[in-house]
Amino acid sequence: MSTVAVLRLPLNVDLGGFVKLLQRMQVPHRVSEEAGEQVLWVPDAISDDVRTLYQRFPAGDPDQQLDIPQEQVPKRPGFVQQLRHSPLTAGVLLLSLIVGAVTMLGDNLQTMSWLTFLQFRVAGEYLYFTPLADSLAAGQWWRLVTPMLIHFGILHLAMNGMWYWELGRRIESRQGSINLLGLTLLFSLASNYAQYTFGGPGLFGGLSGVLYGLLGHCWIYQMLAPNPAYRLPRGVLVMMLVWLLLCLSGLVSMIGFGEIANAAHVGGLVVGCVTGLLGGLYGRRKRAS
Repeated sequence: MSTVAVLRLPLNVDLGGFVKLLQRMQVPHRVSEEAGEQVLWVPDAISDDVRTLYQRFPAGDPDQQLDIPQEQVPKRPGFVQQLRHSPLTAGVLLLSLIVGAVTMLGDNLQTMSWLTFLQFRVAGEYLYFTPLADSLAAGQWWRLVTPMLIHFGILHLAMNGMWYWELGRRIESRQGSINLLGLTLLFSLASNYAQYTFGGPGLFGGLSGVLYGLLGHCWIYQMLAPNPAYRLPRGVLVMMLVWLLLCLSGLVSMIGFGEIANAAHVGGLVVGCVTGLLGGLYGRRKRAS
């Protein structure tokens, strides 16, 4: 779009009021200084209208006599509205809070034993785990996914909850509650089984394996079928991947963060990338059809 000079005025003329009026009206413009004059440039298509406007309001419109409709900026949904739009995300977080309270964030071993991947009994200072096959034979299939609700400490719960709220809402808004539920259960199963396979019998839990699954899903999906819901800030993606590498290096455990379920993180991320690949390819194909 070409621009033309509609006004050439001496430098001592105050053009500030008129410029503010153009800003209120959202008129594209710029002011330059040339040969001792200030020059107002506007698109050629509206140059005559701007000249007429200056003749009427050379000092602008400080009293706002002109009724200029303002562009409505969409309001960010309130917390209650976000809850209504993300019932599954909120439900998983509520369950995590309830389990955190009942298990006393890992201190109540008796209660926690009902939700761990492997059932166990306490004998003195030792834990004796029941083989997974025995638990599944007894119909305790929930153990494959319920470790995601167990957290060890308020910081563990707060960080995982914050990221699940951020990533879960994105997927729920784009793919619906049922798909988010399926992905959450799938990532929980994959990360729990990966941790059990590579880490052996032990106590582990938390939403972090699921979070890395959600991250991988959004990451790859966005690369193949871009959409605003899955557009993560690059810094977030880099930060979480760097954190994963630091955990794998053993540095995080060495500085006092406790044992990290690295296999769960990697397992969740790998499966999340696969679901993101499948979903992204389907989304791209759907757009093309």
